[in-house]
Amino acid sequence: MTYSPEVRERLERDAKEIIGRYPKTRSALLPLLHLVQSEDGYVSDDGHEFCAQLLGLSKAEVVGVSTFYTMYKRRPAGEYHVGVCINALCAVMGGDEIWEQLSEHVGVGHEETTSDGKVSLERLECNAACDFAPVMMVNWEFFDNQTPDSAKQLVDDLRDGKDVRPTRGPKKLCSFKDASRVLAGLPDELAGDGPSAAGPSLEGLKVAKAHGWKAPEA
Repeated sequence: MTYSPEVRERLERDAKEIIGRYPKTRSALLPLLHLVQSEDGYVSDDGHEFCAQLLGLSKAEVVGVSTFYTMYKRRPAGEYHVGVCINALCAVMGGDEIWEQLSEHVGVGHEETTSDGKVSLERLECNAACDFAPVMMVNWEFFDNQTPDSAKQLVDDLRDGKDVRPTRGPKKLCSFKDASRVLAGLPDELAGDGPSAAGPSLEGLKVAKAHGWKAPEA
């Protein structure tokens, strides 16, 4: 199965805009993989072929890249892709327990999707938000200071279609496909929406200012 003429025309239009940003065509491979993922919900065989054709690469080269990075999915992700951090600090703070209870509650494991297509789960090695551990992400938006109960409630609310807002970042939680489109370099104009750095993230800055410390000059 290949993309319909209408879909391919739309993808090619977006792809040409992305490719035009790079001095070398093949440099656009990563954002193009996000682009096809925004269409299919994962990087499909059609997506691999599309990227290869537009960038003048072999299909093997494209597959080699897409299977290296975990953000590119090999099978359809849910409308809401939920990542639970189980790296050192989050694990110590309860991330492992969150994962075990959430996986049992939802009925799917790592890189699996619920039968209704609403939610997929992933064990993440780090969300780069240790100051808010334990942390989860939904379509790459932060949900800080989670517990097993809050994690299960979050997923239930997602499946019920309730209004769920991230702790930081845009107030509107987009779908996994829409998030992939943003990562392709086609912004949704929400990058500056909502709170960003706050609380524990700024404590070091406050201490530095209180002591008059400055970064060394280059």
